[in-house]
Amino acid sequence: MKNLEFPIIGTKVKGLTKKFDINSPKGRSEYFEAKAGGEIAALKNYMQSNTFVAFLLGKKNSGKGTYSKLFTEIFGEEKVAHISVGDVVRDADANWDKIAKNKLNELKSYYRGFMSFEEAVKALKGRSTANLLPTEFVLALMKLYIKEHEGKALFIDGLPRELDQVSYSLYFRDLINYREDPDIFVLIDIPESVIAERIKYRVICPKCQTSRNLKLLVTSKVGYDEKEHKFYLMCDNPYCKGERMVSKEGDELGIEPIRPRLEKDEDILKKAFSLHGVPKVLLRNHIPAKEAGKYFDPYEITPEFVLSYDQSKKKAKVKETPWQVLDDNGVESVSLMAPAVMVSMLKQLVDALEI
Repeated sequence: MKNLEFPIIGTKVKGLTKKFDINSPKGRSEYFEAKAGGEIAALKNYMQSNTFVAFLLGKKNSGKGTYSKLFTEIFGEEKVAHISVGDVVRDADANWDKIAKNKLNELKSYYRGFMSFEEAVKALKGRSTANLLPTEFVLALMKLYIKEHEGKALFIDGLPRELDQVSYSLYFRDLINYREDPDIFVLIDIPESVIAERIKYRVICPKCQTSRNLKLLVTSKVGYDEKEHKFYLMCDNPYCKGERMVSKEGDELGIEPIRPRLEKDEDILKKAFSLHGVPKVLLRNHIPAKEAGKYFDPYEITPEFVLSYDQSKKKAKVKETPWQVLDDNGVESVSLMAPAVMVSMLKQLVDALEI
């Protein structure tokens, strides 16, 4: 973010020279144990009888879902739940008849707002990106869904949505009956240049929805379409049949279509950063290139995959090279792989929870 500095929390362990395969579950398990085994043990012990509520704040495509999945991978689905406000609202809309039949009175009992409950329901059914649902109704929906995850640590993605909702988040734990849980802000700093590249080169499997990137995260199967003169990836998800991955219409425009959203997200991040009285976990996706070797191992730095085509062999070739970007303050930087950022989260969570 512009004019806001997050601390660099390195992952290097003295004497540890092994290169871990952080792209595979087994390799990540070994990696996390080697880099943050003590913190993981402390958190597992804490989560035997305690939970917490973490509000994930970051710009669109900053990796909030990825970090939640990695945390769940380490500690298990029985201990952690990732709750996306957007998913909750969409699910409530799609399954409203079921809610109205089985949980309407319960939802009404949670609702306190400045428009009638009936008007709020109409807003749900007729909502648009230009007209957000009342915060009070969203909180009532969230309480309904969170009851399904009692006894779990919560990563809440999507609140606050507006500057004036930051204070709602601070007291959200009381509204959802997690009164004894510590609440934490997890703030994610990622350069717009990284977000732009993630969007521009993003491809998705049309069958299993696995997401990859033609520049930053290729699959094991890369092909070249001679007719269209472009490279493509084949899905290598073992549970998929190897569909050809496709780009989403408009992705080639990068961040321009969502720039207003990114600017609002940054304002919310800065306001949350300035708050007192709530612990914060500060995650940075990038560090200055000249300092990368001091704090991180080479395999923890996001590479760029350069694709070429061997005409004689009719085969696509992949070359891995260092990738550098300018951060939001114009500093030449490298981007970190998600597991390296997760190590930073683990170390900071132990301090934030005072374990």
